[in-house]
Amino acid sequence: MFFSLRVSSSLTACLLLGAFTLAQTGLAQAQAPAAPTEAALDAVPAVRVVRPGEAVPGTPADLNASITVRYGPAKPNAVLLLMPGFLGGAGSFDRLARQIVALDGGVAVWAVDRRSNLLESGAAIADADPAGLVRIVQQGIPARPTSDLTFMKNWGLDTTLRDWREAVREARALTPNVFIGGHSLGGTLTSLYAGYDFGNAPFGAAPTPDDQIGFKGVRGLLMLDGAPGNTTSDPISWDQYQNGSVGRLGYVPGVNKLGEMPYVNSLIFNPTFASRAAAQARLAATAPDALAPAGGLVSYAATNLAAGLSQLEQQYSLLPFLTLRTGQATNAAAIPNPLPRLLGATENSQFVLGSADPSRPVGWKADADAATDPHDFVGRFWNPVSDYAEWYFPMRLSVDVGAAQLDTVGTPFATTLRVWHTRAVSTPILGIAAEHGITTENDYRRFAAFTRATVTTRTLPGASHLDITVAKSDQVARWTLNWMRGITGPAAVQVAQTPSP
Repeated sequence: MFFSLRVSSSLTACLLLGAFTLAQTGLAQAQAPAAPTEAALDAVPAVRVVRPGEAVPGTPADLNASITVRYGPAKPNAVLLLMPGFLGGAGSFDRLARQIVALDGGVAVWAVDRRSNLLESGAAIADADPAGLVRIVQQGIPARPTSDLTFMKNWGLDTTLRDWREAVREARALTPNVFIGGHSLGGTLTSLYAGYDFGNAPFGAAPTPDDQIGFKGVRGLLMLDGAPGNTTSDPISWDQYQNGSVGRLGYVPGVNKLGEMPYVNSLIFNPTFASRAAAQARLAATAPDALAPAGGLVSYAATNLAAGLSQLEQQYSLLPFLTLRTGQATNAAAIPNPLPRLLGATENSQFVLGSADPSRPVGWKADADAATDPHDFVGRFWNPVSDYAEWYFPMRLSVDVGAAQLDTVGTPFATTLRVWHTRAVSTPILGIAAEHGITTENDYRRFAAFTRATVTTRTLPGASHLDITVAKSDQVARWTLNWMRGITGPAAVQVAQTPSP
């Protein structure tokens, strides 16, 4: 998502589908068109649904919630539930979800919002006029005091997975063909869900009923440029879990300090910056070539589009896991920036100093060969139904993921973080890497070997980490639907065939 780097820094999906018939299994058979039009994507219905989630002691009742943004039919033949990544919201799947539904109107995609998204001041963004958006870009929406959110210290892995499980249960009441997946950290959470024992008996004390083991309730696992052990959560020891540690992104508090730092609140990202990003995205969508607010996301004169996208474009972004490819800055004076390399980037980066010609602002030029369309991206970044970002990302989730990694059997974490892959997670896996992202196909193969699962791997050419869910191409959607069909049978999920690159 856009954020300030202070380093000096979208009712009828069937429009294109035509008629389809139901097989004896009750699953849709449809011959999808070669590629859905943008109008067809925008016509896909989407609704935000908030249901009761896991009851966590100390948490206000209205925040104990399981939240999904549901794309497609209310009575689907198959459901794919997708978990966003680090700092991400359900909106990060908006384009991919619409592509999948437009290709097969019998499939629904439910994008997850973690409960912390309920803390966002969405009304302020929705109600703001252009002048109001300018003010938000400049000043942001003040973050909620940490002292009011100490209950977030319990919003960790167990809470996140149990909230997700409520949505999985609801989907299973509609169809037996339920799949889960995620992007980036969401890919890791997908694996942890599969290996999670939702029962209450200690490990090894008694056999856990099948319906209490995560992978038993789903047909397959989809991981999008995110694999177990390959996330922004570094492995931590028991002492670090309790008392804190310093990771790749700075200090991470231990569970004993989470009351003081319940959500991500850093120089690079915090709730105030996230609100500024949402406002800048709205300005970029409605007036891309207008001058961005002074004192906003960049310190130099730039257009609204340039001010937002320069924060995420791979060649300019500081953080290698928050990058996409849309184009490049124009009229920009730039110098090499070594910092991304230190944070794990594999390609050289530049830092934009300002305008090459001071009489004109820095602008933005779309690249026809780039994976993502810049105007489409900013147009989907924020809307009243979903947000690309998660303003209040719970620190407890990062801490727990760092502790759990692949499995907790035989570790001090096994009592509370019940990730027990020793049960043999045999659920089929589809792992899709971004060519310029943070995973490789081998990362998925290693996890599949560890769990004894079958795995299919793909790589999206020319894509950076964020492109995997927002790209112009519908290749990821097609790979996903073809894989789902292979699991549920020929009559299950149908999609037009295209050669894989």
